[in-house]
Amino acid sequence: MASALSPPRLPKPKAALPSHYYESFLEKKGPCDRDYKKFWAGLQGCTLYFYNSNRDSQHVEKLDLAAFVKLTDETPWGGSRDPGTHFSLVLRNQEIKFKVESLESREMWKGFILTVVELRVPSNLTLLPGHLYMMAEALAKEEARRALEVPSCFLKVSRLEAQLLLERYPECGNLLLRPSGDGTGGVSVTTRQTLNGILVVRHYKVKREGAKYVIDVEEPFSCASLDAVVNYFVSHTKKALVPFLPDEDYEKVLGYVEADKENGESVWVAPEAPAPQAPGPAPPSGGPKQLPPLPMAPVLSQDTLTPLPDQDENYVIPIEDPPAANYVNGDVPSPSRPVVVKPKRLAKVQGKPPKLPKPPTVPKPEPKGLNGGLAKKLAVNSAQAFFPSTGLAGLTAELEEKLQRRRALEHSVGHAGDQ
Repeated sequence: MASALSPPRLPKPKAALPSHYYESFLEKKGPCDRDYKKFWAGLQGCTLYFYNSNRDSQHVEKLDLAAFVKLTDETPWGGSRDPGTHFSLVLRNQEIKFKVESLESREMWKGFILTVVELRVPSNLTLLPGHLYMMAEALAKEEARRALEVPSCFLKVSRLEAQLLLERYPECGNLLLRPSGDGTGGVSVTTRQTLNGILVVRHYKVKREGAKYVIDVEEPFSCASLDAVVNYFVSHTKKALVPFLPDEDYEKVLGYVEADKENGESVWVAPEAPAPQAPGPAPPSGGPKQLPPLPMAPVLSQDTLTPLPDQDENYVIPIEDPPAANYVNGDVPSPSRPVVVKPKRLAKVQGKPPKLPKPPTVPKPEPKGLNGGLAKKLAVNSAQAFFPSTGLAGLTAELEEKLQRRRALEHSVGHAGDQ
């Protein structure tokens, strides 16, 4: 049997390489590295990505430039002069050292980093007109990207919460953007600085006019994006204001310290904490719900008698407790003694009366020589067997004795007729 033809295998489509403002080989040495490690690096937005090779589409490391402080030319340790292949990137929480292949490559990296961080093309670097044109194109792309992006220092908090965040985490920055409280779609800027040991907190209003953001100061300044608003405050204060960048391990519920009125001790208050649940054991997650306990009926003692049921109602005998088929004389009460009936036994008797033994079969033809009084007496005695006025065993024995007498009498009368 011929096998079915399988479709031809098509080569897997290659992942598209990321688009960067600038890219080339770059050797990096972090604070915990003992030596430089070579990567293929690319700058996209405010992030520097590192790849194992220029054919990879997935980065292995990345470096956020939002905490940028400055760029410096790094002189190699033990060297008399800088050959122009080392520079240092100083961030707020660390310093990264780089080594490139030439002086031109170093100036290119420094120029593109300063362009995306400061949103302007640097003029104090040794660059050719073609290089400056490439940086101007990167600046236009970055401005368009930031116009659609919310800066990291924009948080949806109130005025009081913004002040508490800047006070509690001063190492994260001292400038924070938040929604405006007037509901017009604008934003507010909250800053916190220290002047001769005194904390100075200021709030600035930024109005929304169409697609523009207008900073409400003595000379109103128009910005195309929120990122441009942040850049205005940073550049006009000689970088004294630093955008607030919260770390990922910070709490999500804002709390504050409050003095207890009773004992005067300080306590931590979290207004947005979830309300405590009602007391009681919590049901197990993922398992069946526990049913409430059944009410326990009081156990009656043996001496307590239950009321007799109504004679007109119908009662059903339980299946697992069938009525007894055999009866003894002890169960039949005597007329001379008071009747004490057990509720359970009484229910069985009323529900289904016991079967009485069938009366003995009496021959229909009566003998001719039989006395009429004797026949009437036998009929009365037979009828008495249906009524349990006396013991059933005694009636049976008496009836049997009378039958024997009758048979003997019939036998003697038969012999006399034959003679």
